[in-house]
Amino acid sequence: MTALRALCFAALASATPLTWADEAPARTALLPAYTTECGACHVPFPSRLLPAASWQRLMDNLPRHYGTDASLEAPVAREIGVWLQSHAATGRRAEEAPPQERITRSAWFVREHDEVPAADWKRPAIGKPSNCAACHTRAAEGRFGEREIRIPR
Repeated sequence: MTALRALCFAALASATPLTWADEAPARTALLPAYTTECGACHVPFPSRLLPAASWQRLMDNLPRHYGTDASLEAPVAREIGVWLQSHAATGRRAEEAPPQERITRSAWFVREHDEVPAADWKRPAIGKPSNCAACHTRAAEGRFGEREIRIPR
């Protein structure tokens, strides 16, 4: 029965775009509007990396989204906001909102990246911690596993 479960999971995983972090499936299909709108400027971060309150504050401040006007049409903003709220972090990740709603300042992110030297973040090919795709080769697919990391020189 275990082999059958693994086969079913593999079939589902290959058929549905899922977000992954820590190599564990978040079991959340990416919302097409989220991928299109938010993914136009940055990697569509897995929704489970921020608590619902953080996502709400981000969506409420799209005209001032980290120095950029990321305003959306009201129906699209509402759709994305509802989706982010319903798929936000739970458990330990939901207990503490990171400073300024920055995933890169969350306790989880800092712990996961503590071995990355400060100088690496300043490399031109990386630029800043929020540039996930610089090192995580499958970030655009929502995959951030250890085996998919390539640190650019």
